[in-house]
Amino acid sequence: MDELDRSIEGRKNLDKKFADGFEEGYESFKVGVLLCLSREETGLTKQEMAIKLGTTRSVITRIENDAGSMRVSTLRKYAKALGKKVDLQLVLH
Repeated sequence: MDELDRSIEGRKNLDKKFADGFEEGYESFKVGVLLCLSREETGLTKQEMAIKLGTTRSVITRIENDAGSMRVSTLRKYAKALGKKVDLQLVLH
């Protein structure tokens, strides 16, 4: 476990509200990072992606920075513009 992981675990132990929302927030963060990396791997700028989706660069930034509030239909459109598809899973834990 690295220093960041130890810090996060310590914060979770001290702050129940932080702990309760951490996983959901982290999952949203990961989706945004995956979208951004996928876009960059295809060689598209945010502006070019915006044109493909018929929107603005600021909307692409918002999607990549706050993926947790995105509709599944938007996620599918974003993926399609990259030549990819969305594969959703429900996981019991």
